[in-house]
Amino acid sequence: MRLADVSAPDDPLAALLAAAGLGEKQEPADDPLAAALAAAGLADVRPGEEPPPPQPRYEVTATPEPEDDTPLQLWPAGAATGVGSLPGTDPREAAEIVAGEFPLFPHLPELPARGVGADPAGRAAGMLVDLAVEVVPSGWRVTARPGRDHRRAVDLLRADLDALEEACDRTRPGWVKVQVVGPWSLASAVELAAGHRVLTDRGAVREVAASLTEGLRAHVAEVAARTGARVAVQLDEPRLAAVLAGSLPTASGYGTVRAVAESEVQDGLRDLISALGVPVVIRVPGDRPPLHVVREVGAAALAIDATRPSISGDTAVPAALDAVGEVWDAGIPLLLGLVPVRDPGRPLETGTLARKAFDLADRLGFDRARLATLAVPTPAAGLAGATPDWARRAMELCRDLGTAFTDPDEGPPPE
Repeated sequence: MRLADVSAPDDPLAALLAAAGLGEKQEPADDPLAAALAAAGLADVRPGEEPPPPQPRYEVTATPEPEDDTPLQLWPAGAATGVGSLPGTDPREAAEIVAGEFPLFPHLPELPARGVGADPAGRAAGMLVDLAVEVVPSGWRVTARPGRDHRRAVDLLRADLDALEEACDRTRPGWVKVQVVGPWSLASAVELAAGHRVLTDRGAVREVAASLTEGLRAHVAEVAARTGARVAVQLDEPRLAAVLAGSLPTASGYGTVRAVAESEVQDGLRDLISALGVPVVIRVPGDRPPLHVVREVGAAALAIDATRPSISGDTAVPAALDAVGEVWDAGIPLLLGLVPVRDPGRPLETGTLARKAFDLADRLGFDRARLATLAVPTPAAGLAGATPDWARRAMELCRDLGTAFTDPDEGPPPE
């Protein structure tokens, strides 16, 4: 029973509310006219009055599914980008170079030569929310409160964002990519207070993954606001194969950490990707990347080193090629690492590198013309160990490869 139902007929408060038009409208229960008006949505219209103008109705509808297997357009066709790291310690110089060489799809540069906090694990740890880390002789370790190392990682990332904002203010890219160590590799790199890997405690793994997710959400929002671009996130999982195989050593060095089931790895990645709500690229370096595991977690793209012997040239392994073909069959683009990370000591032309991509498409039965949407050329890995001159040249070659993918030759490019 409502409080209004027990008010006395001479209740002065009820009289005041009624006089102000705030009293309850009472309709006779057996009034057929009132019932008909209510059914027509005209309950407040009296005989002889004009009905109110119709109000627009808005409905939330699902996004229509594509009618074919054509991948949804993400970054522009023919775009190229970097893996992440560059040589040097000047964030403004690095951001200017990246924005100039990758005008369609620049990435947030990483400069690990700056030391603690600029390394991959420290950079990711600095994004964690409500979790603090510090550096110990064996690496990064969870601690009770943020200290100097944690604050340094946060400050370095802030300087990188300032530099990227300035560079993008001049080039106005439509897309920007940021990179961070993924949850499984981070859990294998950071230690608990007792010295064991976070990976040894499934509850701690979930806590770190949730913290990383929240930190990434804030990071993506800030990058988007600063650059005015759409943001893609690259999750680097260099230790994922070892996590799945159970080959990571324990703290004592006398054993290995128990393997994590494929389904558990997939669930963790799927939850993070779903929570971010932006395109996510999963990078799995190595000669035998576990593409079959990361292919079905909702990633917008995968990233591999296409110069590896198992994928490239006469040493290519059928199983590895099949795994790449299954990714493309699913309509998932690949960030193809095609450019060497160090100066080969001889002139290297775009045509020579494009041959690797064209041969890969030919072997797998894909039209070369589809490379513009199914492949994004990148260096084979990070360029932190390269000379500044070669780092710039490597980015130039990637950009030229992206252009070559949009207009491939009928025959193989010349040597």
